[in-house]
Amino acid sequence: MVKPSSRNVISISSATVESAGDSLVSSDTIDSTAKSPDAVPAYSRRVLFVTSEITDYVQTGGLGEVSAALPRALRRLCDVRVLIPGYRQVLEKHGPIPVVAHLEGYADVPACQLGRVNTPDGLTVYVLLSPELYDRPGTPYGDPDGREWGDNDIRFARLSLAAADIATGRGEAGWIPDNLHLNDWPTGLASGYLAWRGARTPTLLTIHNLAYQGKFDPSRLGALGIPSAAYDINGVEFYGQLSFLKSGVFYSTHLTTVSSTYAREITTPELGCGMHGLLEQRSHEGRLSGILNGIDESWDPRHADEEATFDPIRWKDRHADYVRGAFGLALSRGPLFAIVSRLVHQKGVDLALDVAETIVQNGGQLVVTGKGEPHFEDHMRDLARRYRGSVGVRIGFDGEEARAMFAGSDFLLMPSRFEPCGLSQMYAQKFGSLPIAHKTGGLADTIEDGRTGFLFGAPTTGGLKSAVRRAFDTFGADHRLREMRKAAMSMRFDWTESAERYTQLYRQAG
Repeated sequence: MVKPSSRNVISISSATVESAGDSLVSSDTIDSTAKSPDAVPAYSRRVLFVTSEITDYVQTGGLGEVSAALPRALRRLCDVRVLIPGYRQVLEKHGPIPVVAHLEGYADVPACQLGRVNTPDGLTVYVLLSPELYDRPGTPYGDPDGREWGDNDIRFARLSLAAADIATGRGEAGWIPDNLHLNDWPTGLASGYLAWRGARTPTLLTIHNLAYQGKFDPSRLGALGIPSAAYDINGVEFYGQLSFLKSGVFYSTHLTTVSSTYAREITTPELGCGMHGLLEQRSHEGRLSGILNGIDESWDPRHADEEATFDPIRWKDRHADYVRGAFGLALSRGPLFAIVSRLVHQKGVDLALDVAETIVQNGGQLVVTGKGEPHFEDHMRDLARRYRGSVGVRIGFDGEEARAMFAGSDFLLMPSRFEPCGLSQMYAQKFGSLPIAHKTGGLADTIEDGRTGFLFGAPTTGGLKSAVRRAFDTFGADHRLREMRKAAMSMRFDWTESAERYTQLYRQAG
């Protein structure tokens, strides 16, 4: 089986992709048009972008992609620099890293060195050099077997404290940020440390997924240097625990989420994860915004073909044949459905399993790639055994294969119970695969029901089955299928507007 030409499906290294369905872009393809740092206006705002992961070095999900793409999109508007921990992957990529500052310890948070490197395209990255905390195998958060590191509170308190240190003039000489841009719970204590010091640097916290909150035992307050008075409902206390994310939500100047719909959803009891009251208050104060994530325009296959002669039907047929061969499916003229996702409850995998039989009985086929909860992995393997030739499953993840699945499939199943933003539905549309998704979060904001995909209301088996039937009807109507594919592939998901909105928030914060 010969794989379709790479001039039509841009290649991606699987080594740079670790979270199926959340982030599928190689750092080698990011921002090919980014301006050099020399092009940054001399009097622009200085922004420190603080993150626990970035695709250039290591990632576990969509945060890594955003951390790689958004700062690059911001460079034409402000002087933005990234702060990350000095993980083993960073040290291996750069070797000895020049030290630009020494950051003192505080309570049980150890002292460390602050290094500085530049990516090949000129993005400035500050690196926390603390081998005892970060030079380890595994992911940013746990060991190679998936167990969380027992000292994650200290590890990410060090990251947060470093951000506060840099904001108060303890970082590289001659560079003090006007704004801190924090991301998710690992950076949430930074705004707290600033408040407890009486510092006034404005902070913006982006919530990529409210479900991950960084909760620890309150006995750790002293070790982390958190004042006892801060252990309060108006502080870091969260249902009897210490929460890094609660610190960020309470003390930050402004909050953002990664889609407008998700910004509304997290103010409700259903999706507010226990913080809905505080988030609703921030919304009423005008301090909560939803800004949609973007994707790199290299995902548009028409960039590799002459647009005037591009035929999405023939193009997809070639890739569909490849995908069927790769997954051991029979040749078919029926529709090809795909799942590219973490196999977890949040993603509605149980709903997808429930509708698989409907897809096969109506002449469709299904290919699945991803990894996650063991019982879902087992159910997927069993599904492939029961419907050999019609269902193909790959437990694990390979970036090139996933990209081929977007290119070859007719429909992408995304029945997520909640989805702060989602990226797979954007990738799929650019490749002419029509997403079938629950109307929630970023899925609701990026899919036009009946025009670029199919949305259903309640996250139930019945709701998904109804949307799948609509997909079958569309597949049987050639003209309608062509029109929907054309509309989907014409959708624009770049970072330009989002970067401008973030810059406006930086200025408004002071």
